[in-house]
Amino acid sequence: MKLKAIFSLLFLIILVHAKAMYILIPMDDAQKDHLKSYGIAYWTLQRDVEVKWLLNYRGGSFLMEHRPEIENECVVRGVSYENIADAQASAILSEIARPDINQDAISMNKAPKIAVYSPPNKQPWDDAVTLVLTYAEIDYDVIYDEEILSGKLKDYDWLHLHHEDFTGQYGKFWRSYQHMPWYQQDVKINNDLAKKLGFMKVSEMKSFVTREIEKYVMNGGFLFAMCAATDTYDISLAATGIDICQPMFDGDPMDPDVDSKLDFHRTFAFENFKLVKDPNQYEFSNIDDTETRRVARENDYFTLFDFSAKWDPIPTMLCQNHNNLIKGFMGQTTAYRKEVLKSNVLVMGDNKPANEARYIHGEKGKGFWTFYGGHDPEDYRHLIGDPPTDLSLHPNSPGYRLILNNVLFPAAKKKKRKT
Repeated sequence: MKLKAIFSLLFLIILVHAKAMYILIPMDDAQKDHLKSYGIAYWTLQRDVEVKWLLNYRGGSFLMEHRPEIENECVVRGVSYENIADAQASAILSEIARPDINQDAISMNKAPKIAVYSPPNKQPWDDAVTLVLTYAEIDYDVIYDEEILSGKLKDYDWLHLHHEDFTGQYGKFWRSYQHMPWYQQDVKINNDLAKKLGFMKVSEMKSFVTREIEKYVMNGGFLFAMCAATDTYDISLAATGIDICQPMFDGDPMDPDVDSKLDFHRTFAFENFKLVKDPNQYEFSNIDDTETRRVARENDYFTLFDFSAKWDPIPTMLCQNHNNLIKGFMGQTTAYRKEVLKSNVLVMGDNKPANEARYIHGEKGKGFWTFYGGHDPEDYRHLIGDPPTDLSLHPNSPGYRLILNNVLFPAAKKKKRKT
């Protein structure tokens, strides 16, 4: 009887230790829905449960303590997961820690508070970031110029700039769309807001906003921008105090000496660029190469760089993927000419034959910024009026994964890049 009790106790101990103690969310080709996987990681962080981001391990997998509610959430959202024992999790972490293995485990402990800078008349599908945040079920707040100028940025860890023209030229849509109701509404909204906030011109308001965003980054914020919000942001910074708008945009002429007055010391990413002054040309400057690139659609890909997980954890985080060859996609700003990149800009993805950068990153003060060329990673040439992308048809999109890497980036315990 005594022996039977001992065996029963041993069986119970074995059963307890065999029980899954961790959840592994694989991010390689075994994952059914890569995009919603980020949403699970974010949801878990919101509940004060640590998530380990396993850099370069099975596509950048997530490891967390097993809890029934997390497992249930994976099931509900259709995310692939594996229940693993404590010993198995320890073995994975030990293997990752080996100095000869290009992998690392980064602890994430708090869900970043996210803001999307977007006009009130825009819909979530107008912008790839709001589209994927909604699909991944990641919470975000929409803010615009008024909130920024009232000091709201300090409440957020991560800021995305919606497809926006920070030069005050309304996207340079004037030639083709000046008679369209949506264009006229955009002009009215911005003019009314500028007057409300005490500015004579929209361009002056946008210039002030760009400088407030600059302060946000300098103080430790994380900035992510896509398409025209990238180059127009830097143009606005360089043109502080200079009139770069033609009369149809602000009622008076452009400064004739604008090129000689641009201050490239202020910019994040670009220098020595020239403005496109023709208001009829759908381009802001020679930063972007949309109009000059000679890349056939079937050859339009860019390659992610391979960084050292232990020595360069930040770019490694931002490049986590199950595929390092990303389909190209166009936008008003598609790609950046390498000739105008500052020397301290880190290129994380490029099309080498075309000599263009597609995915770039840098530091400013205490903070970080990432610029991503193109409009929608799963819509090659997104045009005005096109239907929204249905991300349920693209749950494993490598191009969209780059956006979500940036969303989780502020949650990581940051290490200074060493090279």
